Parts: sequence; structure tokens; C-alpha cells
Amino acid sequence: MDADPHLRTAISSDSPVIERLWLMFRHDMSEFVGGVPDTDGSFRSARLEAAFSDSDDWAPYVVGLGDRPVGFVFVRGLSGPTRVLNSFFVVRGVRRTGIGLWAVREVVARHPGAWEVAFQENNGRAVRFWRRVAEDLDPGAWTEERRPVPERPDLAPDSWISFRCPNP
Repeated sequence: MDADPHLRTAISSDSPVIERLWLMFRHDMSEFVGGVPDTDGSFRSARLEAAFSDSDDWAPYVVGLGDRPVGFVFVRGLSGPTRVLNSFFVVRGVRRTGIGLWAVREVVARHPGAWEVAFQENNGRAVRFWRRVAEDLDPGAWTEERRPVPERPDLAPDSWISFRCPNP
């Protein structure tokens, strides 16, 4: 990486940037979960809207590299015992540079405790990435299980990894 990565809490003025990144994220995910854009060219955005809802249960983050936004992280479950890495995206141009692992470490360090993340088993890169993240953060203690996708019996079950991030 030529520039230093940074992570910051997203604010309402970041919405246009995150919305553009969201389209790339949903486009990438459509390969694994099916679906096509709505008639206006957008994708379903309930999680995007929830992340910016000012709820104490959600935290949106922008991942940057120098002055460029290169990804986002949405966390939910902050008011409960287990945080969920709800949506995670890094643009293709910086994947496999270490910024993804760096961003996850930064986010979980801000919210120590129990964590979960879901991914699709048919997304081989996500499988390898999330297993590597879990082993890095909770060596030998993380778990993985398959769970049905709520209200989507047409989809294969998601894989869920659970791990703990100790207090710093």
C-alpha cells in the first residue's frame, strides 16, 4: 500500500460515497446470492439504511487509503452481547494487500467481546478470508456453523463464524 490506511466512523455526509461503494458491494454479492438490480438500477439497501439510522445498535465505518475511500464496514448488535460484522467491503483494486484484515482488526478492537460474521460458502475468497480473520483474532477458539438465511428458503444456508476479541 502506497498510502496509510485509516478507519473512521461514517457520518451522514459520507452517505453518497458509501451508497456508491454499496452498489459495488451488492454487485459483487449478486454472484453468490443471486438477484439483479431494481428497475432504477439500485440494489436492496435495508442494511445501508439501518447503518445510518442513528441507532445505538449500529456503527458504520469508512475504510480509506490516503484520501480515497476504499471500503466500508457496518457493525450491528452493539447494544447486545454479540456484535455482528453485518456488511464488509473493500474495492477490488486493494484486495489482497492486507487492508481488509487491517480494517477488521481496527473495527473489532473498538468493540471488544463476542463477534459473528456470515458469508456464503460458494464465495471461496470470503471463506478463506473470514477463516483467516477468525484464526488471527481468536486462534484455535473460533467456531463455524451453517444457518438458514431468514425468509430466504431458496438460498443455501450462510456460514457463520463466531470469535472473541479480547479487551485491549
